[in-house]
Amino acid sequence: MAGRTETRPTAPPSAGDTKAKILLVDDQPENLLALEAVLSALDQTLVRASSGEEALKELNDDEFALVLLATQMSGMDGYETAAHIKSRSRNRDTPIIFVSAHVMGPHATFRGYAIGAVDYVSRPYDPWVLRAKASIFVDLHQKNVQLRKQAALLRTGAATDLLAQLSTLLSDVETQARDLTGQLQAQAVSATVKTTVARLERAIRSLRQVLQEEPGAPPAPVSLHSPRHRDQ
Repeated sequence: MAGRTETRPTAPPSAGDTKAKILLVDDQPENLLALEAVLSALDQTLVRASSGEEALKELNDDEFALVLLATQMSGMDGYETAAHIKSRSRNRDTPIIFVSAHVMGPHATFRGYAIGAVDYVSRPYDPWVLRAKASIFVDLHQKNVQLRKQAALLRTGAATDLLAQLSTLLSDVETQARDLTGQLQAQAVSATVKTTVARLERAIRSLRQVLQEEPGAPPAPVSLHSPRHRDQ
């Protein structure tokens, strides 16, 4: 089967879309149909791949919660496909369950685990057991996605709060600097003091520019003794 096939029409992604994707890999259409019949109850997005090469392409384009991978396929078999999957940094943590046409012996089982598979089932498999195993990995994937989103929000929120606090503090410093400048201008002060005040004003202006340049990014440090002010 060439190209990508899903069990339901692909809808544009939305912020509330929490469905995970499960990749089904087998070169026999009837086996893919059987897997779909078992896993459709999970109400996730099931994606077909009819070869190892097609599976690698799908994994390159999308993030999957689980790969159900047939061990015996023409061309690139399941073991070789799994080895390619695990060699990619993008897919290194993607769980793989091997699906075998017969009970896997100790050598085949060890080979599968050594490549990076997390489990295996053999046909005829118990639909309830397969669905329960897939459900565990879907749940883990969704929790990981949620944690990543929350971490990103926390980082963004923390940066925004920090910048707001810095901006408030800088406003106070700006007011104090203006008052100091006014007092010094009314008095006879040395050239050194005037130079120091001028550097302070430039440093404050530079900090204000940094805070306004890129909301969410930490301000770059500015010092009265930095090269950008030393010779001014």
